[in-house]
Amino acid sequence: MRSSASSRVDVTFALRGDAVPRDHRRALAAVLERHLPWLADPAHAGVHRINAVAGHGPTALLSQRARLTLRVARERIGDLQCLRGARLDLDGHALQVGDRSQVRELLPHSTLYAHLVATDDDDELAFLATIGHELEAASLPCRPICGRRQMIDNGGQTLTGYSLMLDGLAPGDSLRVLESGLGRHRRLGCGLFVPHKSAAAVGA
Repeated sequence: MRSSASSRVDVTFALRGDAVPRDHRRALAAVLERHLPWLADPAHAGVHRINAVAGHGPTALLSQRARLTLRVARERIGDLQCLRGARLDLDGHALQVGDRSQVRELLPHSTLYAHLVATDDDDELAFLATIGHELEAASLPCRPICGRRQMIDNGGQTLTGYSLMLDGLAPGDSLRVLESGLGRHRRLGCGLFVPHKSAAAVGA
């Protein structure tokens, strides 16, 4: 097992508010980049989507456990402190960022899950082929399991992708996936993986 700490970490802040746009990835990235211009470079960071109450329609209720989470290089932790207490406007929905942050280490698991991995492919077979090539090029042997097809807005452009599970990862390989992700658009939360208990189901 890899003994050194991950080069990246997740930094979380509590969020207060009533609701967010269900498709809020683009708006969230845009408002955060006004505070942290370097977030526009995907080599530096990724922005996790906000977990809101499941449902349908353009607006999602915000739970009391909602968090703002950014995956950043370890040396960027201090730069995120400017977000403490910040007020964010997500397309007319006001959010208040908590005044404390929490650093979460990235720990390897044999099964990882990403809510959305974005590629240029329009069908599942082509998507899996692209992901297979990316995994092979990075020397990451594992079993990819494709989930639900999804579409998100990126400022007038529709991005398509799929949820994805990677099963059977060795510890060092798992950590590399957590650090680098797969596919495109980290600023929109795409390709960011988290540990999953099993490969029994991909989930929504």
